[in-house]
Amino acid sequence: MEYSRDRDRDRNSQDREKEFVEKLVKLNRTAKVVKGGRRFSFSALTVVGDRKGNVGYGFGKANDVSEAIRKSMDKAKRNMIRLPVKHGTIPHEIQGTFKSSVVLLKPACSGTGIIAGGPVRAIMEAGGVTDVLSKSIGASSQYNVVKATFECIKQMMDARLIAKNRGKPLRGFWG
Repeated sequence: MEYSRDRDRDRNSQDREKEFVEKLVKLNRTAKVVKGGRRFSFSALTVVGDRKGNVGYGFGKANDVSEAIRKSMDKAKRNMIRLPVKHGTIPHEIQGTFKSSVVLLKPACSGTGIIAGGPVRAIMEAGGVTDVLSKSIGASSQYNVVKATFECIKQMMDARLIAKNRGKPLRGFWG
């Protein structure tokens, strides 16, 4: 009887793992020259989302590729934030900055698709956004672009919260 309970627990954890979309944004290899030759290490930048408005990113380093990816996925799952999505797009235009990278996100009408570069596209797909326009300005470092995009997401206003704070119905915002 106990054996079947453990088996069910494993099945549930596998289902939870499958509900997340995991995207590898950047994999970097660095070499350290030592007496015996070169010693390689790897760093991975990943984005994780559930396509329902939750998204996170993680950065991991290790001497093995798979270990670096696993570490970054674990960090991404721990650092998930809420991405407000309405009818497949974001609620309003927003600009986020991290160091010298600037990301501009604009809502788009249905059918437009995700008009975005690599890191921003990965974040929007993982978060469940289907229509958005974006422009990356300044430094194109993928790590900085991801941080700038998450800065945008943190600044986004959720209509439910604003309506509650103002004491107005939600229909008054979007109709």
